[in-house]
Amino acid sequence: MENLKSLFNFFSAIEKDFRISSTHIAIYAALLRFREDKGFINPIFTNSEEIKTIAKISSPKTYFKCIKELNEYGYLVYMPTSKRNQKSKIYFLTD
Repeated sequence: MENLKSLFNFFSAIEKDFRISSTHIAIYAALLRFREDKGFINPIFTNSEEIKTIAKISSPKTYFKCIKELNEYGYLVYMPTSKRNQKSKIYFLTD
């Protein structure tokens, strides 16, 4: 149920935001699904491959563009890692 509230809040927030595309929505929904699997923690630690699989996105370029834009637009905080063996940290802001 918490996931539905988070998704509802996100949809309310993006209602009039013309910058948000279906790809942004797919990534955000995939992040919420991943978060649910981890027990609704905030932040989550993940990598692009885990989220791209859930969101059905194959292009790393598309994923990174959208995740960075979601960060810039204020829907989440994305803290990438510079090390390949570490996962990025993502905070949810629309709870």
